[in-house]
Amino acid sequence: MESIKIKHPALGLKQEWLDLIRSKAAESESIGVLHQDILQLIYAEQWFNLLVPYEYGGMSHTLPEVVRLEESLAWADGSLGWTVTLCAGASWFAGFLEPAVAEMIFADKKACLSGSGAASGTAEVIPEGYRLHGRWKYATGIPHATWITANCVITENGKNCLDAEGNPVIKSFIVDAASVNIISDWNTVGLKATASQSFEIHNLIVNESQCFEINPARSRFDEPVFRYPFLQLAEVTLAANSSGMAVNFIDLAEGVFMERAARKKLKPEEAAVLTQAVSHAKNRMNTARADFYTALDRSWNILAAENAISAQVLNTVSRTSRELALTARQCVDELYPFCGLAAAVPQSDLNRVWRDIHTASQHSLLTFTKENS
Repeated sequence: MESIKIKHPALGLKQEWLDLIRSKAAESESIGVLHQDILQLIYAEQWFNLLVPYEYGGMSHTLPEVVRLEESLAWADGSLGWTVTLCAGASWFAGFLEPAVAEMIFADKKACLSGSGAASGTAEVIPEGYRLHGRWKYATGIPHATWITANCVITENGKNCLDAEGNPVIKSFIVDAASVNIISDWNTVGLKATASQSFEIHNLIVNESQCFEINPARSRFDEPVFRYPFLQLAEVTLAANSSGMAVNFIDLAEGVFMERAARKKLKPEEAAVLTQAVSHAKNRMNTARADFYTALDRSWNILAAENAISAQVLNTVSRTSRELALTARQCVDELYPFCGLAAAVPQSDLNRVWRDIHTASQHSLLTFTKENS
């Protein structure tokens, strides 16, 4: 079957970027955080600002452009792609912040937002605003973050505040990174350089301007990206990371297979099996990627033209995101047994990519099908 024509993620990167990224990937993993040379590249290209409003110095890209770049970065290195994606995603909140707060944050050309979506803290209502307290997990990129976002259950006089349906009221807050305590507990098999540590806040007083609501109706800008639903925005950006990592693994595996064939290490029938396995993986990934980008581009074009996206269109975005993430993991696992013991050595590129994609696959957002989520 002929492969569907869709651009390889490599085409989204300059060669000098790729050379630098690949040369520092293993060292970044070893030190457990992105190498300083990689961070300097991020700052120079403003990748943390991909979704920041132009008025605050952001890049003003469309969402499809951002997703394709994030896939390319994940193809170059999983930890880089994941860190840029999660930190740029947090910076998207700039569209919902008080303007004075956002202007102050993004006046720093190395501004980087990190945080957690879990409501694992409390915000007690006090005359000055709120008193925050809690502990949050998995704050990607927090060692180089300048500001931290956290969701909190609102309390007053020690009791949960409830909404009209009787549910606890949850609000989002943004605080100076210097005011949180980072807990070095990120100890996973992959995505090591994302440094997705936990953090704590103890009795921190913040004012009302540091509280924000992630709601298209609350956006302070009219750009379509701030009217795109947060759930689908998160789904497409994370799915693109799995896709980029999987394409990288397939590329590396194909290189190993070709090298073994060239050294006559394979019988003709064995070489044919490997060739067929790579071709099958490429076709599956290209089909899933084509479906994914078709759904994403369609949803974006509809939003730009009509100012709204139907539930049916959004469901297609969610479904193709989950299918892409699942296909990425399955293709990697189907090729892995053919890669030889070199793929089991932690220092090899193949092993690092295998570990990265399996760590990324544990994110709960894309674990279940749309029907079960």
